Amino acid sequence: MDFKEYIVDKAPPSAFYIPDFITVEEEQHLIHQVYAAPKPKWKELSHRRLQNWGGLPHPRGMVAEHIPAWLQHHMDSIAELGAFGDKQPNHVLVNEYLAGQGIMPHVDGPMFYPTITTISLSGHTLLDLYTPRPPDTQETPNTNSQDTETHTSSAFEKRYVGSLFLAPRSLLILQDDAYTTYLHGITEVGEDVVSRDILNLPSIPHIPGDTVQRDTRISLTIRHVPKVLKNKVWLGGSRH
Repeated sequence: MDFKEYIVDKAPPSAFYIPDFITVEEEQHLIHQVYAAPKPKWKELSHRRLQNWGGLPHPRGMVAEHIPAWLQHHMDSIAELGAFGDKQPNHVLVNEYLAGQGIMPHVDGPMFYPTITTISLSGHTLLDLYTPRPPDTQETPNTNSQDTETHTSSAFEKRYVGSLFLAPRSLLILQDDAYTTYLHGITEVGEDVVSRDILNLPSIPHIPGDTVQRDTRISLTIRHVPKVLKNKVWLGGSRH
């Protein structure tokens, strides 16, 4: 498969959307494994909860941890597409969004190789894209692994570019300006009305005017963290 054949022409460069990247059976297996994870693996945030696999990214470097086979299989599949060039993905951020939950617009920042790949499970969402602010008021890139929310939603209304409809079992790849420059976020609503603001409209099973109820959605955000610590050390200082 050449993922570049799935480019979203109307989106900022470069966004690629592959529907049905995984099968229904693979989706169900992944959902089962996510919820079978030990309770301490979950981190509760105000608008969602998440799991880190592969380590906890940090500006000083990530202490690498074992990634289970149920995730590694799909990481390898994405790597085979060439999405990360000659790099191999080494980190997965699992987010659970209940209906009505979302995340404020943000950029992922320099801790990651400038490509983000996301598999959606169970429910759909709209990923909203926004232009950056002028250089003198540029947003500070996110420098932690939890995709910190920044600013208020009202500040972004005039900078809205459009949305990407992410259906269950789809794969989204963002590179170039779509990763480094444009912000992405998810509005906290319980349903979405399909409109022509959806940049990948020809690739989704809905038409303008459809109302689509949100359900619990699990996202697997698969990335490459370039800076990995070779030895397990305390990030807060030396270990004695």
